[in-house]
Amino acid sequence: MGRIIQLRVFEVKRAMEQQRTEATESLLVRQGNNNLVYNEENSGVGVGDGGSVAVSDVTTILGLSTFVAACIAFGSGCALGYSSPTQFSIMEDLGLSVAEFSFFGSILSIGSLLGAAISGKITDLLGRKLTMRILNLFYIGGWLAIAFTKTPWLLDLGRISLGFTIGIFSYLMPIYISEITTKNVRGRFTAIPALTVGWGISFMYVVGSFVSWRRLALIATIPGLLQLLPLFFIPESPRWLAKVGRDEEIEDVLLCLRGNKADIFNEAAEIKDFVESLKSSSKEGMLEIFQKKYVRQLLTVAGMIILMNLGGVNAFAFYSGVIFVSAGLSRMVGLTTLAATQTIVGIVGILLIDKLGRRPLLLVSTAVLCFSSFLTGLSFFLKELNLWEQGSPVLALIGLLMYTGSTIVGAGITSLLLSELFPINVKGSAGSICNFMGSFTGWIVAYYFNFLREWSSTGAFFIFSAFCCTNFILSATMVPETKGRTLEEIQASVSHSSV
Repeated sequence: MGRIIQLRVFEVKRAMEQQRTEATESLLVRQGNNNLVYNEENSGVGVGDGGSVAVSDVTTILGLSTFVAACIAFGSGCALGYSSPTQFSIMEDLGLSVAEFSFFGSILSIGSLLGAAISGKITDLLGRKLTMRILNLFYIGGWLAIAFTKTPWLLDLGRISLGFTIGIFSYLMPIYISEITTKNVRGRFTAIPALTVGWGISFMYVVGSFVSWRRLALIATIPGLLQLLPLFFIPESPRWLAKVGRDEEIEDVLLCLRGNKADIFNEAAEIKDFVESLKSSSKEGMLEIFQKKYVRQLLTVAGMIILMNLGGVNAFAFYSGVIFVSAGLSRMVGLTTLAATQTIVGIVGILLIDKLGRRPLLLVSTAVLCFSSFLTGLSFFLKELNLWEQGSPVLALIGLLMYTGSTIVGAGITSLLLSELFPINVKGSAGSICNFMGSFTGWIVAYYFNFLREWSSTGAFFIFSAFCCTNFILSATMVPETKGRTLEEIQASVSHSSV
């Protein structure tokens, strides 16, 4: 009986290999490569006479797709950083109180809440590419509403529209990039949007010091305008195509992403097989994410996102200029130095993420977030006691620079893990839950930060430090390493180990 089973397994394997060879031949012929040779070493078909079938990690279309993602992320950064340099001028021109401006600053998170709540489902329903096109209209419209407003309600409406786009984009961008890149470059390409978010924030800080808040809003529409044409040329995610049953398009998309002469059959087969196995072993639905095999990933990623927000990310992003002034620093010098620091640290993170791995960089970034928040709180503590008056502003500057630099790395890795740890059948549900909880805690911090600062700046930053410390402990005990593996390999191993 055992012998018969072994023979059947052998026959099945031979049949699969034959199908693979025939499919690869068909692909290569369709590309115009008629001079085919059989390669015994890798059991596959190649192109003779110097023809190349090597998969390219970086192609023109992949670069264009990443450019679109970078523009979207830059625009998100513009929205996040807009309130910092414009607070006093908007309050003066429109006659807003501190509470009204706090509402304007925090309503971005309310819009983000709405977007986050539907982010996973809307991108699963419409696809990655169509969702980007629609949201770009919300983005441009939001800035135009702010630029031409004469009443506070239109100002808030524009801001909530921007928040809505951020709520969906914060899920969509790492998902899309991770689904179209190879395992060798997935980390660094997915980290690029996190860097450009920082650039967008810094751009608002610097340019906002020289132009009016209305002109700054008009300038912020540029990232959206730059996407209008490229959005018609970038490909759809091959994994989303497999999910919705459009298998005939997968190979064409992969050829577009990997190179016209690339042998993409193995990758296409792996994607199709994994999605088919998910369809046969599980059902789609919001409750599917709460199965035991997904609970550990959900708690880990949601916990990291919540703790990062409670650690003060939005407070630093929205009110950096105010923090610098409160600490006794030159606002312009502080914000310019901040922009340079974000750029340098972000580039270093991109270069290292696929070499050192996710865990080491995540642990370093969360540890630095904890220390820098404490350092900033200490500077305010010394200032309140009139101790070391010359040194306390320096401590605040060092703390803010360390914090914002580490945020670029930490936030990028958290988003990357969200895209890596969940299979596509539950990725939408996981994304909606994690982003909603993150946006909710981000709104709480953004709204109450000004009141916390009036209560005690020292206490506020010490509280942020405590949450960052908790995030470090969570990351050290729960986060797996994912570098150097395909999404299907990661998701299969993580789900299996959680059963």
